[in-house]
Amino acid sequence: MNEKIDRRKKYTRMVLKDSFIMLLKSKPLSSITVKEICKHADVNRSTFYAHYTDPYDLLMKIEAEIIADMNTYLSQQNFAEAEKALQTTEKLLEYIVSKYDVCQTLLNESENTSFEQRVMDVARKFLINNWMDENKMAATDSAYISTFIISGSIHVIKHWLANNMDKTPQQIAQIINNIANNGIRGIEVD
Repeated sequence: MNEKIDRRKKYTRMVLKDSFIMLLKSKPLSSITVKEICKHADVNRSTFYAHYTDPYDLLMKIEAEIIADMNTYLSQQNFAEAEKALQTTEKLLEYIVSKYDVCQTLLNESENTSFEQRVMDVARKFLINNWMDENKMAATDSAYISTFIISGSIHVIKHWLANNMDKTPQQIAQIINNIANNGIRGIEVD
């Protein structure tokens, strides 16, 4: 009996999240109402409030779930030391592809940049130490350099998603890593 309730709760949360993401694709967060989410999800308002306090709470929980899942996914990878930064970047991009709809929507949400910042934090955690070690950068400059690299990488990813992933994750990872390791002069022109 308890399993049935848990499955029902999971299903309800899933349809609420999916409905919210669908609405977020077409309108800004500030204009999405609980009533709209419930109508789209075909649940009543009391059901929504049993799980979330408002659309902002729902957004924060979706973001937290994706970031936790991304951290778990990347932590489970076993990379070769020589190619760690490239392989980590590829896996991060593959994860984003697997969650394309929600990642593209959240990264393009103009009112709330917390998801973008959270993705940057994940990237910093898994990538920057590798890039810094490979390039022997001074610790005093690393915060500035990592901010530049990660910010640029996020915008490359956003551009890639907006272009319907016109390149493979491996190709985008190679571009990001080439720039991170060699600067603009390290880019090979196709």
